[in-house]
Amino acid sequence: MKGNTEDMAEITIYQKPTCSTCREAVRLVRESGHPFKAINYYEQPFTKTLLKALLKKARLAVRDVLRTKEDLYKSLKLSNDKLSDEDLLDLMVKHPDLIQRPLVEKGDQAMLARPAETIAKLV
Repeated sequence: MKGNTEDMAEITIYQKPTCSTCREAVRLVRESGHPFKAINYYEQPFTKTLLKALLKKARLAVRDVLRTKEDLYKSLKLSNDKLSDEDLLDLMVKHPDLIQRPLVEKGDQAMLARPAETIAKLV
């Protein structure tokens, strides 16, 4: 239904400005005319609570948003399945390069916008 609160909810894009997928997601939302804010999570870091809430809204597991190609992922041996979600979240908050991006939130919805075009589901 057009005009309800969910339609008008502001979109929040948690991004790294130098990431081409993030820039594309911001461009797509800007062109849609939908109200949004872009948060550089290197300047305004995720809290563990916020990251957990976003993953829950997006119905994503912690490992779904780990950047497995990062050297840091390999050097910290994060492929070890003995590491708990809590351990992984702590490391992701401490090392934001480990987080897939952009994470996008709108009202009670969230998603990992990869590829950027998937953000169209929220605008």
